[in-house]
Amino acid sequence: MSEGFEELCRVRPIARQGMITLRGDLSAKAVKNAVTGVAGVDMPSRREARHVGERAILWMSPDELAVLVPHEEAAVAAETMRSALAGIHALVADVSDARAHFRLEGDTIREVIAKLAPVDMSPAAMQPGMVRRTRFAQVAAGFWLRDEATAQVFCFRSVADYMSGLLRTAATPGSAVGYF
Repeated sequence: MSEGFEELCRVRPIARQGMITLRGDLSAKAVKNAVTGVAGVDMPSRREARHVGERAILWMSPDELAVLVPHEEAAVAAETMRSALAGIHALVADVSDARAHFRLEGDTIREVIAKLAPVDMSPAAMQPGMVRRTRFAQVAAGFWLRDEATAQVFCFRSVADYMSGLLRTAATPGSAVGYF
């Protein structure tokens, strides 16, 4: 995979993103404190992503969050969360090395994503700060809009090359549909 390219939108792999999965009672104060403590960001609401710089908390399901931190901090952050949640029914897993992340930047990110994922990408339905778990063609994936012109896509690392090809194809010059 190359470091990035300019097409309908800029698509580039994010090298080494720390990602921790937390499963548990998201309404529990201990869970909220453990997650926000390591991420340094507010707790998201349903289908939301909250971020400050490269740190984020993504709502993945009623009992699951994805916590993004710098890769070099992920192991310590996961252990800190495990310690804070000792004795509480929760699962904390550092999945950093099992995931691949891509950054899409430009005015046509909605169009590029809409070509691949069965998600309503209209500005009314998918706003900055929202996260979705879905499929990009045949690949299980998730994404969130950091802002109007920036999206972050993640998938299993084992399909990273395939995902890179999908994103590049969807961003091919001259393939704009012009819907959004």
